Amino acid sequence: MSKVITDMAISLDGFAAGPRQSLDKPFGEGIFERLLQWRFDEPEKHAEVLERITDAGAFIMGRNMFGPGRGEWDLDWTGWWGADPPYHGPVFVLTHHPRASIPMEGGTTFHFVTDGIDSALTQAREAAGDRDVSITGGAHTVNQYLAAGHIDEMRLHIAPIVVGKGERLLAGVGDPKLTPVEVTGTELVTHVTYRVG
Repeated sequence: MSKVITDMAISLDGFAAGPRQSLDKPFGEGIFERLLQWRFDEPEKHAEVLERITDAGAFIMGRNMFGPGRGEWDLDWTGWWGADPPYHGPVFVLTHHPRASIPMEGGTTFHFVTDGIDSALTQAREAAGDRDVSITGGAHTVNQYLAAGHIDEMRLHIAPIVVGKGERLLAGVGDPKLTPVEVTGTELVTHVTYRVG
């Protein structure tokens, strides 16, 4: 049976993004390189983890993860990833502003969902078939799905840094009853997979 999963890179103090996110700093100030150093410096050591991050049948993300804009859409904006995003499947973007779907190279199509997290999950499950649905982020979106009890498995990639402020994972979600089922890592990151619920 398919699961709803999430992969999140976070700091030791639980932040997935720092303060003052912008076009030039999508992860906020002073966090991107430190949070994801393991991906850049040791990709061969984490190849299996990296492959699992985009191995789903459909994906859900928040508006902030898709782009820096707020309010009405800049129709020239098609995401941070260039012409060939890494998802290679349907991606459902939560938003309050309607927009036509955007097909990209490599099989990624961004669909924009204006009627909430449950609708996005229903559409993603249908699109994924018997494959998993991945809640890709950001922290606010993952927190909404955790609080609603919709996530089955959480994979955290914990960098040994302290950020202090920004977008915190696990804020306002109650007790999601996390049970660790796998732990691996290097000096740059600890990967922990939790069963949720």
